[in-house]
Amino acid sequence: MSENPKRVLLVRGHHPTVWGLRAYERLPERFDVRLVTTDRLRFDITGLDLTTVKLPTLRDRLPRGVLGDYASLALRDRFRGGDDVFGSTDLVHAEELSLWFSADVARLKRRHGFRLAVTVWETIPLLEAYRSPHARAWRRETLAEADLFIASTDRARHGLLLEGVPDDHIVVSYPGVDVHRFAAATAGAPHDGHVILSPGRLEWEKGHQDVLRAVALLRKGHVPLPADVARGLRVRLVGSGPEADRLRRYASELGIADAVEFRSVPYEEMPGLYAEASCMVLASLPRSGCALHPGDIPRCFWEEQFGLVLAEAMAAGLPLLVSASGAIPEVTGPEATFFTPGDWIGLAQALASGPLSESPGARRTYDAARVDRYSIERSTERIAAAYDRVLT
Repeated sequence: MSENPKRVLLVRGHHPTVWGLRAYERLPERFDVRLVTTDRLRFDITGLDLTTVKLPTLRDRLPRGVLGDYASLALRDRFRGGDDVFGSTDLVHAEELSLWFSADVARLKRRHGFRLAVTVWETIPLLEAYRSPHARAWRRETLAEADLFIASTDRARHGLLLEGVPDDHIVVSYPGVDVHRFAAATAGAPHDGHVILSPGRLEWEKGHQDVLRAVALLRKGHVPLPADVARGLRVRLVGSGPEADRLRRYASELGIADAVEFRSVPYEEMPGLYAEASCMVLASLPRSGCALHPGDIPRCFWEEQFGLVLAEAMAAGLPLLVSASGAIPEVTGPEATFFTPGDWIGLAQALASGPLSESPGARRTYDAARVDRYSIERSTERIAAAYDRVLT
């Protein structure tokens, strides 16, 4: 550690993740990086090599479960105390325009004078017209106080421009994954038959139901596929979420329950799942429902914002079949096979003519520069450059 490192505080509310914070473990010694945690973390961050600082929040005092989630939304979740932590910090790095913790640290900035950087994944410029009352207030506070906006994609940068952020207050910083680890995991993997990997939260907008429909067409011969290939075809849904039971029931109704596997694994085991697959499908759908997700922002409109699994799959050399939703085309470039969001017939046809026409486990080589762009090393460099910029 350098003699007087700049003190950086990462704030992700109740939702820090191992996969989202790996690049911050390797920041240069001129930064003393710490992560704020709470008593209501939604994800296991065991193994994350970052110093943590636990701060109490309003949500910590409310009952667990849905009722507590709604109460924290109505009462405006916030940090309780922590003046000593925020008062000794040079830079606070939060996330998104309209989340409670970004707005809370924006208010704390006025008291303590630290610099504020905000990562933005959101790719739709909702402004205020398409946000809930809470999100409108949080957006105003965040926009007013942030010194630098770190857009995760160029699509997110354009959204920020329409949100009214000056271009010189925005940098694009793609996230990173351990590309070497995912590349190494493909070596020597056994392949008894084709396995289609569909990773992501088990929620409607991730499109798992369209993957099941496509597999049903293929298994039942409604889209031509050699009989032995169709019989051996399996699909693995990786993730957890509120649609799990419905998806299981749907697979049974489609007559393919024997070909569908549900897995929820620690992040460290993901390379092994890529190694066993013949291809990966990301069938993300644009969402327009104005549903309240407990513990999350009221999200009326959503599209895929990046998809870290895309970077992981490219590093593993896994063929990609992806919907053209949000930032997906920007992330993968032209080397993926695209289908229209919701076009499960087109997905079935692309599977049959693409990876399912090859030997199980066949790999492809992606543009090396694109894969390297999503490495932890390059991501760390971009984050450090952003920190240097805002701290000067």
